[in-house]
Amino acid sequence: MKITFQLYSLFALILLFTGCKDNQEAKESDINTTSEISNTDPDERQGQAFIKDDESTPNVLDIAIGSKDHTTLVAAVKAAELENVLVNAGPLMVFAPTNAAFNELPDGTVEDLLKPENKEKLALILKHHVTPGNYDKEFLKKFKKLGQASDQSIKVEVKGDDVYVGGAKIIASIPAGNGIVHVVDKVILPIK
Repeated sequence: MKITFQLYSLFALILLFTGCKDNQEAKESDINTTSEISNTDPDERQGQAFIKDDESTPNVLDIAIGSKDHTTLVAAVKAAELENVLVNAGPLMVFAPTNAAFNELPDGTVEDLLKPENKEKLALILKHHVTPGNYDKEFLKKFKKLGQASDQSIKVEVKGDDVYVGGAKIIASIPAGNGIVHVVDKVILPIK
């Protein structure tokens, strides 16, 4: 019985010692983490859009960033600082104009919109391309109008098998982790 008690006491001491050591390592880890956080650049953009995640299904922003046909859209989203909006839980439907669609705007329009002083105007235009929901092209055929994040509605038209939203033709659809991206052939401008 005495030997058993001594073994339990020895075992308890070993646990106590390793627990203290682990606690000290945890404190050191917390200190290192805190110093890393405090050493971040204050001008660095913050928010969920800037967290790297290689395991989840790509969100609507990831899909746009990964497309060579949407570099103008991505530049506009960044200039309007709307990245965090496009990574929220959604579901979101994003009507994503291609670079060619932006090129159809009058000369100088995109460059002018990307200027810092036009950030609000650009944000309004971009929000006009976003609506709550996760509807595929076939389901969109049932709608007459969609309410946009810009607080305006846009018309939905069906011409044969094609679906037009705000006059822009849906040319492809890509499911996302937080909704769906409908690639469109035209920039959808809000009504003034």
